[in-house]
Amino acid sequence: MNEATGSGGSYDYDLIVIGGGSGGLSASKAAAKYGKKVLVLDCVSPTPLGTTWGLGGTCVNVGCIPKKLMHQAAILHQSLEDARKFGWTFDEKVSHDWTTMKDAINNYIGSLNWGYRVALRDNGVTYENAHGEFIGPHKIKATNKKGKETVHTAETFIIATGERPRYLGVPGDKEYCITSDDLFSLPYSPGKTLVVGASYVALECAGFLAGLGLDVTVMVRSILLRGFDQQMANLAGDYLENHGVKIIRRFVPTKIEQIEAGTPGKLKVTARSTEGSENIEGEYNTVLLAVGRDSCTKNIGLEKVGVKIVEKSGKIPVNDVEQTNVPYIYAIGDILEGKLQLTPVAVQAGRLLAARLYGGSSVKCDYINVPTTVFTPLEYGACGYSEESALEKYGAENVETYHSYFWPLEWTIPSRDNNKCYAKVICNKQDQNRVIGFHVLGPNAGEITQGFGAAIKCGMTKEQLDSTIGIHPACAEIFTTLSVTKQSGQSVQQSGC
Repeated sequence: MNEATGSGGSYDYDLIVIGGGSGGLSASKAAAKYGKKVLVLDCVSPTPLGTTWGLGGTCVNVGCIPKKLMHQAAILHQSLEDARKFGWTFDEKVSHDWTTMKDAINNYIGSLNWGYRVALRDNGVTYENAHGEFIGPHKIKATNKKGKETVHTAETFIIATGERPRYLGVPGDKEYCITSDDLFSLPYSPGKTLVVGASYVALECAGFLAGLGLDVTVMVRSILLRGFDQQMANLAGDYLENHGVKIIRRFVPTKIEQIEAGTPGKLKVTARSTEGSENIEGEYNTVLLAVGRDSCTKNIGLEKVGVKIVEKSGKIPVNDVEQTNVPYIYAIGDILEGKLQLTPVAVQAGRLLAARLYGGSSVKCDYINVPTTVFTPLEYGACGYSEESALEKYGAENVETYHSYFWPLEWTIPSRDNNKCYAKVICNKQDQNRVIGFHVLGPNAGEITQGFGAAIKCGMTKEQLDSTIGIHPACAEIFTTLSVTKQSGQSVQQSGC
């Protein structure tokens, strides 16, 4: 064991990880495999409505996993409608039972929670369901749900506390609204729902709720999917609207009042225009807030050990090896300033950090060219630069954008949604027409984007993309035949496969 500086005694642990989400679990298990003594502290503060969950963090419990499964439930609804055109006949009335879906998803998540605990135990990691707070150099206080406090010391610390949904700060928001933290275990169907926000969380939730047959409205302050390619964001938004989601643009709620209690009850929402003095009112069964997330860094004693945070956002600045300004304290995941807030990024960063700390590695996490997908009803996959960012960085004269609409073969028989799916690649003309941006709007966009993400990581050029033989008939083959540039102004509308 290493000696604590000036204390004369050894540390309790080589590493203490604060946060049992994707990043924290990845780092702790990797460190333990290098023979280190590791403690993980994880504690979930209940939402204002009392919702809480087990080990595994946002992604597993109230994020990617239940979101994708509810998205799949909505896709099955569309598949039922398409099935008749392919010759399937069924007479019984089709209806959806929220509780059956919710219970099945929650049972699966419960099995994941148990699996994470077993994995920590099998790897020799100590786990405490307790809130961690620094109380001095190399020293942390852990407080469990019963209020019992214990103090632990460690040579190294990793902060992986993640984020929680933000509230509006208007009358009635915490009393009557839910967030994504509550939605996936909601014990009743939300009914007529207002989703407030334009983030991917807002649009994904609005999409699958509408896909389950609910009346859904989205209230948007300004633009959709800030930070994403705006042409793609607007196409995804158009598809939402065409499939029944109402969008109220440039309004924000100012007050939420309960008209009737119940499961669900009835709420009155008052909202004001962001462009004038106009007020509107509407009645909904459920109001879902998806207006951003706040970093969980304000109540863990960082000020006691001198870790700098960005005061407004709560984000932690780190160097290129995830080290804070305090050398023995590192941070990973969604709490990092200027980094991508994605589960696989936190997992990769945690694993590589442990390898550098204890395995003699020098490999750093690559935060560039990270592929991701927004699971809106028409999925949006992206890797690399948005068109706006590429033009800003390289200049319009050095950027060539190739694009096309496409029509999935599966959609031709039901005769739906022609020229709604869209593909584009952005190339740097100064660098062998290298692909610096990849964007696809269509079914299974995540599966498509993953493979192209690997190709972009390898430095794929447009010439190499053109020389790749497509798989026919598949949506992704469109990327092997892109020939029309945006700059040419030629039509890219498609009439069939």
